[in-house]
Amino acid sequence: MISLRKTVLGLVVSAMGLSMFPAAHAAEEVNVYSLRQPFLIEPMFKRFTEETGIRVNTLFSQSGLVERIKHEGRNTPADLLLTVDIGRIQDAVDADIAQPIESPVLDANIPDQFRDENKLWVGLTTRARVLYTSLDRVAPDAITTYEELADPKWKGRICVRSGMHVYNIALIASMIAHHGEEETKAWLTGLKANLARKPQGADTDQIEAVSQGVCDVAIGNSYYYGKMLDDPNKADAAKQVRIVFPNQGDRGTHVNISGVALMKYAPNKENAIKLVEFLSGAEAQHMYADINFEYPVKPGVAWSEQVRAWGTFVHDDLPLNAVAANRGAAIRLIDEVGFNE
Repeated sequence: MISLRKTVLGLVVSAMGLSMFPAAHAAEEVNVYSLRQPFLIEPMFKRFTEETGIRVNTLFSQSGLVERIKHEGRNTPADLLLTVDIGRIQDAVDADIAQPIESPVLDANIPDQFRDENKLWVGLTTRARVLYTSLDRVAPDAITTYEELADPKWKGRICVRSGMHVYNIALIASMIAHHGEEETKAWLTGLKANLARKPQGADTDQIEAVSQGVCDVAIGNSYYYGKMLDDPNKADAAKQVRIVFPNQGDRGTHVNISGVALMKYAPNKENAIKLVEFLSGAEAQHMYADINFEYPVKPGVAWSEQVRAWGTFVHDDLPLNAVAANRGAAIRLIDEVGFNE
């Protein structure tokens, strides 16, 4: 696999600056613009190249890739955009830089919930938006739903990152899809009233805040729990919380995706589809699960040992297109209630 962090002269450069793909139409290659960190995807790309002989060229950045591809237009070397969160992949659709991915393999491997109705993106892994509660200060069944986060009994006891972060926007959008805007606004107001501090930090910071006694309940993605348990510097904090999968008695826990879109002017379209098909297969799906403590989208693929230890759960089967459709309303409600203030 070729990293786009190096030019052909071998000089290390910025991923969004001077990095260059080889000639866009060189034989047997595929070009991936990625918002996912390289260490998470390079093992799968290496296996794909070993299996097919197709070289994977990657360009990594934490932001700005949709705008870059749109600016590059018909001359873009990008075949695929790999990203996290339904909102970020929907941004690519809204920017009109994607084309349908036609593949019976993907239709068979990926459930409808995790595929765009117009085939403009597919999900590759899922992660649950869960609650983390203090082992010492919160009884195991004291909070079991997202709705209970607005209960006044939790006043001053909840921590969360910015409401405007894409993970929280997606959660709030799912609440709108289930309850409507008026009820969701009331819920969001109640949740804000229960915060122990202003929204801040990342998901791991919320778990650490629970361990430090700043709050008793935190909201975060499931895979961060695995990352912390796997980190000697953070494992003690993680061991002081329990992971709670909300709404197991009704609709299930909200899940989000990492996903991929085929670019509108992909110069290596056939190879790009082959790569996505490979990533949806059992081997790559299991590698994803092992490396990043995520859940495979392909049914029947074994979860990692760490993830299995957290137990099975029912996930919300709300189509992610419905979540994407309510993102604008979610952002408006976050602003209206002054959630981050």
